[in-house]
Amino acid sequence: MRLKGVKLFRADGGWRPFSFLKLETDEGLSGWSEFAEGPWSPALADAIQDLAKHIVGEDPRQFAALSGRLHALTLFTAGGLSHQAVAAIENACIDIAAKAAGVPVHLLFGGPFRNEVALYWSHCGSFRVRHADFFERVLGKERITKVADFRRLGEEAIARGYRAVKTNPVAFGSDGPHLMNPGFSVERLPFERTIDQATLRSFVEQTAAIRDGLGPDAGHMFDVNFAYRPEALRRIAKAIAPSRPTWLEADLHDPGALADVRSAAGIPVASLESIYGRRKYRAYLDARATDVAIIDIPWNGFAEGVRIANLAESYEVNVAPHNFYGPLADLMSLQFCAAVGNVAIMEHEGDDVPWKYDLLTKPPIIKDGCMAVPAGVGWGAEINEEAVAEHPWRGMPL
Repeated sequence: MRLKGVKLFRADGGWRPFSFLKLETDEGLSGWSEFAEGPWSPALADAIQDLAKHIVGEDPRQFAALSGRLHALTLFTAGGLSHQAVAAIENACIDIAAKAAGVPVHLLFGGPFRNEVALYWSHCGSFRVRHADFFERVLGKERITKVADFRRLGEEAIARGYRAVKTNPVAFGSDGPHLMNPGFSVERLPFERTIDQATLRSFVEQTAAIRDGLGPDAGHMFDVNFAYRPEALRRIAKAIAPSRPTWLEADLHDPGALADVRSAAGIPVASLESIYGRRKYRAYLDARATDVAIIDIPWNGFAEGVRIANLAESYEVNVAPHNFYGPLADLMSLQFCAAVGNVAIMEHEGDDVPWKYDLLTKPPIIKDGCMAVPAGVGWGAEINEEAVAEHPWRGMPL
């Protein structure tokens, strides 16, 4: 079996594209993966196409060796765009390898550890704030205008069966709500990454409101991304502690600084979604910097994600997939959750376009706050190319 073709597809994801890679072989099998195009990854599609040229004519079932070769080509620019491009190619090769063996991906790695995975609703309310017109006009979602609306979101999450939700910081001013998260926008964020008392009070009110809506037992994660330095993170952790968050999610580029935050926080800390490769993860694990290590499968690659999870387990640390993507990434993360034992919970976009799962040949099964691990070969489904053609990406702002 040899690789012979590389194709890219983009579908309308509402406020972002759903981007897919298809690798074709001379035996008729094709492998798919999803990758993320955003402001943080300019020209990623070009990088994927250019790197894939180096493995056309090779056997995709040898995905570890092929991935190793591509990483060797990009040692001078390790991480970032290069790593994401290699990961997309590796993930599509793994899909082919599983299909050739007639098994789900997790069986290539010794799974399944579980047949269903508990979900948390990610960015609960975040994009309803950031893209209010689209959510109201296209998705029929009521606008968020005040802190008390987060209580309504908590009630909605419970009614929909979610086990937990994750919110991002939102500040409410005289001109309305604003998402305070540099993962999506640098608006209204000081470069010194501090927090004033009024903004901190708004976060306290927000977390209290969502807890009130969730009730006493559901989980709640509060994700500030790279928005704040350690001093501000410690203040935030202390202030929101009465709302009993499952974790404070925060990112810092210095393992020791994050470890200091975790030591002083008094609540669990999750992090590392933007880290590439087990060597970089090891520095944070050595520093005891996080309670939950978040692993991005489209960015790291499935095989490397499994290695990172196994490394984290040796430090008695659980992991969770970073999964704010489209339909195929859901299946990729599901297979990851089935392939490793120390998975805490899976991220899932609770707000999304109604045609999301039409883009798959077989939609996932979601019931009682869990998503079932697909029983089919490979990821469990492929991309429906006709459905993608019906929902082309037209370049709406991210």
